[in-house]
Amino acid sequence: MHITEHILAFTLLGSEWVLWLLVLLSILSVAVMVERGIAMSGRWVGFETLSAKLQDKIAAGDLKAARGLLGEPRSPEVRVALVGLEQLPRGTTPAVEAMASARSRERLALESHLGILGTLGNNAPFIGLFGTVLGIIKAFADLAKNQGGGAAVVMAGIADALVATAVGLLVALPAVVAFNIFQGRIRRTMGRVDAIAHMILTGARDENPASKDAGKGG
Repeated sequence: MHITEHILAFTLLGSEWVLWLLVLLSILSVAVMVERGIAMSGRWVGFETLSAKLQDKIAAGDLKAARGLLGEPRSPEVRVALVGLEQLPRGTTPAVEAMASARSRERLALESHLGILGTLGNNAPFIGLFGTVLGIIKAFADLAKNQGGGAAVVMAGIADALVATAVGLLVALPAVVAFNIFQGRIRRTMGRVDAIAHMILTGARDENPASKDAGKGG
């Protein structure tokens, strides 16, 4: 049996299995959207007001009060800021390096699983098109077996095959929209992270911050 016969036997399976694959991919896409939506919820509220108070505390050398203003580390901005404040008594250079490392970790965490949405958005239409091609091949094969049916046999098969392309687009469009929304959230979050990191360094005093923090009960 030649390779072309094997390939033809595969194509004659039609587009139904591709449709089931797209259904599974759509479920995966929705699961990632929900998971990322939950992971990115509850961002830091009152950034501008809190940043001004935080800068005043750091400028006064009261790092303990500054950490108290941040509260629990529930957002990337707070986690990065707390890392910087923890290292600030050692000087601005360790604080810079620590916050840069924390920023990279937070970005990786925020981008987790987004590659799935990007991949689905780019490739689901092609999967649907593949199913359509398989369906068309099967339609013509059915016509060859039943030539008495005429064009109606082919048209019915092609109509069924085009469903795969439609479903592929239906899977891809929400994935692309969600991917862009999440990327926008990440950019805004990273912007706030950078803002608070620079604010901490601006408010810090290099002249022996450790002794000042010790006097405040840091």
